[in-house]
Amino acid sequence: MHELSLCISMVEIIEQKAHQHHARRVTAVWLEMGALSCVEEQALRQGFVSASRHTLAENCQLRLSVKPARAWCWDCGISVQVDKHDAPCPRCNGHTLRIEDGDSLRIKQLEIE
Repeated sequence: MHELSLCISMVEIIEQKAHQHHARRVTAVWLEMGALSCVEEQALRQGFVSASRHTLAENCQLRLSVKPARAWCWDCGISVQVDKHDAPCPRCNGHTLRIEDGDSLRIKQLEIE
């Protein structure tokens, strides 16, 4: 379960930013999860609860949004939306795609007190 190690790293970043802004606690965290990030949402939520225990982010709201993935189709010469790594181009059915975006996990916003 790589989600727990992702959560541990995220909580370190969250705490660092919260300390920079002299926060007493973090009340909400917004994450953007790419459709191709290979992160399982429920495992991420459980990992976040564990990783944030005894930190400024303990019991904060975790708000996830999924960002669609984009890939460049070398056959069509255009950027297309894809929903999995081995998907063919939705326009030409070709398989020469290069992922451009949508495979990351990002902290978008923090709400602090």
